[in-house]
Amino acid sequence: MKSMEEMMQAAQQAAETIQKQMGDMQVKLDAIEVEGQAGGGLVKVRASAKGRILGVSIDDSLMKVEEKNIVEDLVTAAFNDARDKADRVSEEQMKEMQGSMGLPPGFNLPGMG
Repeated sequence: MKSMEEMMQAAQQAAETIQKQMGDMQVKLDAIEVEGQAGGGLVKVRASAKGRILGVSIDDSLMKVEEKNIVEDLVTAAFNDARDKADRVSEEQMKEMQGSMGLPPGFNLPGMG
């Protein structure tokens, strides 16, 4: 039977491993790119799966003063689309990591959300 000290050391090592894997996951999520679109692709927003915005593309056909409100609405919609995709990718990656650690689906580790 393990002593209390051995069990505490094992728990600390497990926590450090999880913390390192979480850090690695954040780096991985920031490297995965998603693209949100609106207006049938007239406005595109590229973002990392972590949610960092990488770029915005607006079709030349929208570059008219009278289209300003439409462009603003499409940019907002494209940002939201990119954010939704980033959230989905992030969730999938977290489930994958939890599975590889032998944790049950939906198990919520501190600091994971």
